[in-house]
Amino acid sequence: MSVAIIAEDFAGMRAQASGLVERAGLEWHFHPVRIGGVWRRIPTRFCPDPLRATAPIVLPGDTRLLVSVGGTGGAVGAALKKRTGLPLVQIQNPRMDAARFDLIVANVHDRMAGPNVVAARTALHGVTPAKLSDARILWESRLRTGKKALLSVLIGGANGRFSFGVNEAATLGAQLAGIVRTQDVTIALTPSRRTDPAALAVLREALDPSRAMIWDGQGDNPYLGMLACADMIAVTTDSVSMISEAAATTAPVLIIDLPGRSRRIRTFVETLAEAGRVRPFTGAWEPWAITPLDDTGRAADEMRRRLAL
Repeated sequence: MSVAIIAEDFAGMRAQASGLVERAGLEWHFHPVRIGGVWRRIPTRFCPDPLRATAPIVLPGDTRLLVSVGGTGGAVGAALKKRTGLPLVQIQNPRMDAARFDLIVANVHDRMAGPNVVAARTALHGVTPAKLSDARILWESRLRTGKKALLSVLIGGANGRFSFGVNEAATLGAQLAGIVRTQDVTIALTPSRRTDPAALAVLREALDPSRAMIWDGQGDNPYLGMLACADMIAVTTDSVSMISEAAATTAPVLIIDLPGRSRRIRTFVETLAEAGRVRPFTGAWEPWAITPLDDTGRAADEMRRRLAL
C-alpha cells in the first residue's frame, strides 16, 4: 500500500506529512494542492467543490490512505475522501468539521479535542535517532574544531507574526560573539529562506570566521549535521518546525526571542519549557541535562493502531 500526501507545496508541510508516514513504515507520494481562480483569495473550506478549484489529483492504484496538511490541504483531502472512500488523516487543525476526518493529529497549541484527535507537543517531522547518528558520522569532523563544544544556531525570519531584521541580528551577533570570546565554543549557523540578507550580513560581520561557520547555501546542506553534532542549539522563536526538530536531539535547546507575537507559538514554546526541553536564549553558555522530546513516533503508532494499518 502507499499513502497520498495532499498539501500545499511548502517544505514544512511536506516534512510533517512525510515524517508521520515514514515513522509508520509506509511509502508515500506527494500531490501538491494549487488553488486557482477566485478561490485563491477565499478559505478553501468554503469552496463548494475543492477538487475543481485545484490542479488535478491522480492517485496511484495502490493508494490506501490519504494524509492532508493544513486548512487548504484538509479541504481538498476531505473532498478526495468523499470521492474515493479512502481513510483520511489530517495534520494540523483543519478549521472545519472534525468528523470529516478519520484522524486528526494536531499540536497542543491548536487546542483541539475529540475522539478522533491525537495531540502532539511538537510538530511532526522526519528527524530520527538513526538519521542523526548517520549525520553525526558525516558531519562531525566538518563542524567541530578540535575539542571545542559546538553551538548550532538556526535562524528563521519574518513570517507575518515575527520579524528578524538588522537590529535583531546585531543583538544576536554580539551575544554569539560573546559566547565565542568567553567559552571554548565554536558556532555553526544556518539561515532559512525567510532570513533577511541584510540581517545575515550583520551576523557575518559580527562573527569571526575562524570560530563560526555560516552556511552560504552552497554545497551540502549542513542542517541535519548541525542538529546531530551540537552540544547546544539556539533557534529563533518563529519556527515551530525547527524548534521541534531541535527538541528531538540530545542537545539543550535555547529559544531566541524575536519581536512579534503569536498565541499559538507562545503556547507551543511554553509547553516545551514546562517539559524542561527549552529555555530562553540570554547570551549565556549554560547547558543542562535534557531528554529528547519527539511526539512524531507516538502519533504514527496511534495512526497505525486506530486505522488498523
